[in-house]
Amino acid sequence: MLRKTLFAPLLAASAMALALATPAHAGKADRAREAIAAADAKIHTAETMGAGSEMPHPTAEARAALAIAKEKLAAGQKSTSIAEAIRASTLADAAIGEMQGRQERTIAAERQARTDGVAAAQQQTAVAQQQSVDANARANVAQQSAAISASEAVVARNAAAAAQAPVGHMETTTTTVQPARGSTHATTRTSVTTSTIKPTPPAAAVTTTTTVTPPTR
Repeated sequence: MLRKTLFAPLLAASAMALALATPAHAGKADRAREAIAAADAKIHTAETMGAGSEMPHPTAEARAALAIAKEKLAAGQKSTSIAEAIRASTLADAAIGEMQGRQERTIAAERQARTDGVAAAQQQTAVAQQQSVDANARANVAQQSAAISASEAVVARNAAAAAQAPVGHMETTTTTVQPARGSTHATTRTSVTTSTIKPTPPAAAVTTTTTVTPPTR
């Protein structure tokens, strides 16, 4: 659409120049007027494209040549009028070509800027996604480390509690009665065995007594 807008004034100027064309046998006055009209149309096209502000000196020079062509025609100097009109057209053509090139370069730069902007946005999105993945991975590792630390703390507390539990004692007493040789009296022998335990829950000391009585004769 922009390219069509760009070429429309130039096409209009060319069409106007063709419409003003006359047969070859036309007089110099007519040819001078045609050349002046064509130059005027081209200068107008250049100014419409912005040459008046971006290329003020060439545009002003073309306008000056056109004014001279009109003055020479009014003075009856047809050949000089035609020459100045042609010069004005040449200057206008150069301005139109330069403006066209500038506008095309501007369009290309804007297109490239949009392309670069899209690429930069995509790259930023990819970086953000990777950062999110890395953050999630670090969070998972931290959670696993916390769980392991909590488990180790529980094991350590249990071990400390077990180490501080009260120590119990169990005694086993065994009594043996045997008759002495050549005597009617029995001999009693007692042995005590003590063992250390860690009851869960702690229990009181337990004493077991075993008594052996000899058979009666």
